[in-house]
Amino acid sequence: MSTATNAPAVAPKYTNRLAQQKSPYLLQHAHNPVDWFPWGTEAFAKAKAEDKPIFLSIGYSTCHWCHVMERESFEKEAVGAYLRDHFVSIKLDREERPDVDKIYMTFVQATTGGGGWPMNVFLTPDLKPFYGGTYFPPESKYGRPSFMQLLERIVELWKTKRSDLTASADELTAKLQSMAEHDAHNAFPAGERELHGAGQSLLHEYDSHNGGFGDAPKFPRPSQPLLLLRTAKRFGDTEAIKAVLHTCDAMAAGGIYDQLGGGFARYSVDAKWLVPHFEKMLYDQAQLVQLYLDAYLISGEQRHADVARGVIHYVLRDMTHPEGGFYSAEDADSEGKEGKFYCWTHDELSHLLTVEEFNVACRYFGVTKEGNFVDHSDPHPLPNQNVLSIVHPKLSAADEPLLASARQKMLAARAKRVRPHLDDKVLASWNGMMLGAVARASVVLGDEEFKAAAEKNLAFLKAKLWVPPAAGAKTGTLYHRWRDGERDSVQLLDGYANLLAGVVDLYEATVDPRHLEFAVTLAESMVAKFYDPQNGAFWQTEADAEHLLLRTKEDYDGAEPSGNSVAALVLLKLAAICDRKDWREAAEKSIRLFAQRIHQMPQAVPHLMLALDFSMQEPKRVALVGDWSCGSTAALLKAAHSVFQPNKVVLGNHGPVEEFTRKLPVNEEYTRAYCCTGTACQPPTRERQKVVEFLTVK
Repeated sequence: MSTATNAPAVAPKYTNRLAQQKSPYLLQHAHNPVDWFPWGTEAFAKAKAEDKPIFLSIGYSTCHWCHVMERESFEKEAVGAYLRDHFVSIKLDREERPDVDKIYMTFVQATTGGGGWPMNVFLTPDLKPFYGGTYFPPESKYGRPSFMQLLERIVELWKTKRSDLTASADELTAKLQSMAEHDAHNAFPAGERELHGAGQSLLHEYDSHNGGFGDAPKFPRPSQPLLLLRTAKRFGDTEAIKAVLHTCDAMAAGGIYDQLGGGFARYSVDAKWLVPHFEKMLYDQAQLVQLYLDAYLISGEQRHADVARGVIHYVLRDMTHPEGGFYSAEDADSEGKEGKFYCWTHDELSHLLTVEEFNVACRYFGVTKEGNFVDHSDPHPLPNQNVLSIVHPKLSAADEPLLASARQKMLAARAKRVRPHLDDKVLASWNGMMLGAVARASVVLGDEEFKAAAEKNLAFLKAKLWVPPAAGAKTGTLYHRWRDGERDSVQLLDGYANLLAGVVDLYEATVDPRHLEFAVTLAESMVAKFYDPQNGAFWQTEADAEHLLLRTKEDYDGAEPSGNSVAALVLLKLAAICDRKDWREAAEKSIRLFAQRIHQMPQAVPHLMLALDFSMQEPKRVALVGDWSCGSTAALLKAAHSVFQPNKVVLGNHGPVEEFTRKLPVNEEYTRAYCCTGTACQPPTRERQKVVEFLTVK
């Protein structure tokens, strides 16, 4: 006898081609009445054969407004039928194909003055855009047409003014091409002038009351405070350090940080870091770990180390594949309501906690009867919701165990709620970022669990996404996405550059020569596939990448640093470790190509400015000579990573390191540290303090 719980699910009324895809975002749209195609040959051939415009809709699986537009428009049969009759409709996951997204986002930003997701663009059959925007509502209001009205207008123009549309598309495509070009004859940036100017520009935007830079909505954008710490060190700017540490403290105390489970939301909708947009992205976690590690090394305050630990524990607990890969994101929504998983009511806590726990928790987290978060979901918004933040951090000795007990109960109760959707694809780029963060945390914080997690992650990526070089070859292949037992066929600079940076961080945290050997092969592969030796910098895609309107060189460090910025910095570091002048020249030529960007708007390329900073002098080198796997090496490694000294490299004397270090005399009994700048070295030492002093002194 069947029951309601084991009865078969009702078969969906519609199933389109997206059901065969691996992207969680595309799978979310697999049962829309829209006749969706994935990005590829089949869709393009159909558009040409039937002489129809292409409707390209781009988003990602944890995008709140993507979900909204799906419910309002793409789930409607009338919309699906109209799109099927008049367009070839393509769904694209921006996280899987940032190269495609970049092209059409540039178009939308240039023609509308804004951008975001969902992004909806209309193309000719040869992929040239002629109209685009972001979210389109189901009904016309505020002077904006409804989505259906827009579709009808596009169809009318396609029928009656085709030549005008195609001419406009040709002209706009030519403008996109010109926007993607850079002057290869720029002078190399002077360095200190640009770095100081960049720091002052960021400080001008500093919110001295709430922390952070700029107004609401506030994004962490870690590359900016990381740059401020570099400029502070170079110019002795204590105000810059105060601004960054204040920002770190404000974010960690705000609702943007998950006060129970760790991890940061993508941004805060207000200036106070209180109410987040609740989705959590892997790339934010990775970059913020790096920021809080730097803050800890500068401040010496345990609270900064605790935040870094909390973020990593969240990722290892909730965003990690059993075999070690890191998942991409968690949604803002659960049960159709943004933030429902994370928020609490005063009444709910009064029933969950003892009176003593309740009083302490409400005071500490700022919980009130009225709440501090307004749920805008329809048709039944949740009343009196509270986002947890640290409002009264000072606790008495008697209150501390009560808060700890309350946290445990709240976390256990929250675990029983319906969790937000998990985007469980594994991306080489974001995994590289997180690999580097976990690896560096393992040595800065002295945590063997983190080291094991980093090693496990790299093993996963090499097994699932990496194809080693064939016999006699120097270059291998790194694919971009793995999910559900299958990798894609896409290669992107972002994947190569970020994984290379992560592997170099792991090497410097362990001086395991196996990691350096892999880094060298990965660097050779990246340069061979993406570097432009004639003009400098790196293309976002391979030369033979299919179905791209144009090749671009990314030059903007936004929520994620660009592949060019990451490649420039990591090649400078790897060149110093391996004495590879060709890699240093490639990095410097890349910086030179973007010199105008650095001059005119340095705050737009903060990660590239880190590379500029690193390029300005010989880095300090801590060479650990001896058995890389012994205990004395571990102690010296910790010393080498205990100082905020970004312009340094840490290396061993095994594997493909530079010849000078390989020839340093070895003591068979214990590891010694050689502290060097160029070819000048201090006497070898076993004393941790000598290493610290070398890295501290200018």
